[in-house]
Amino acid sequence: MKPLFFVICAFVFVFSNCKKDKRQPDLTYNPEIKPENFSNSTILSNPHFAMEMGKTYVSEGQSEEGKEHNEVKLTGETKVIQGITCIVVNDKVWLEGVLIEDTDDWFAQDDEGNVWYFGEAVDNYNNDGSFADHHGAWEAGVDGAKAGIVMPANPQVGIKFRQEYYFGEAEDQAEILETGLSVTVPFGTFTNCIKTHEWTELEPDVNENKFFAPGVGLIKTVNVTDKEEYSLINIIE
Repeated sequence: MKPLFFVICAFVFVFSNCKKDKRQPDLTYNPEIKPENFSNSTILSNPHFAMEMGKTYVSEGQSEEGKEHNEVKLTGETKVIQGITCIVVNDKVWLEGVLIEDTDDWFAQDDEGNVWYFGEAVDNYNNDGSFADHHGAWEAGVDGAKAGIVMPANPQVGIKFRQEYYFGEAEDQAEILETGLSVTVPFGTFTNCIKTHEWTELEPDVNENKFFAPGVGLIKTVNVTDKEEYSLINIIE
């Protein structure tokens, strides 16, 4: 006979797994993706998600693991997903000077001005610089994954939207909290900014506020849970 402690632990383990398994895919989320609505899809002209070719957007912050350095830029490359030509945005993250993530994100803007997120190719690295895995990668239309909106054409307080949807892997959501803000970061002071709240059911304890400036895009991220902040420090021409 197994010890009582072992039996109790086994019961708790099974019960916990059963609870996790109760979460089901959101079958109500079915974004309408039509190529004819993306006639100029690779031009990101949305004021709050405006990245310019040839510029690198540099942010930094301090995490529990150390100093993080982030560089984001348009590559000029494209990828066709679900019949829509997406622009490739490269996003690299260094921790204490060591590259830990190298991601190609796929974005497309529709004719109304909404910026859609169609997935990402991810290379993750260990702290010693060795390759780790591709965790977090997904592509709309593959294995049930669906595109989401990362920035609506007309962001108004109270608007909620899925930014991505790949059940169990990528489920970021956002809500517009405030508009018309003045925000100061190391790179400068920006007006008419918007503030979002972003979360995911995959990590219920993780909540972020992000601030977007017109003509620039993301300028500041605040982790509401642990108060870590990442801010724009430079835009390299």
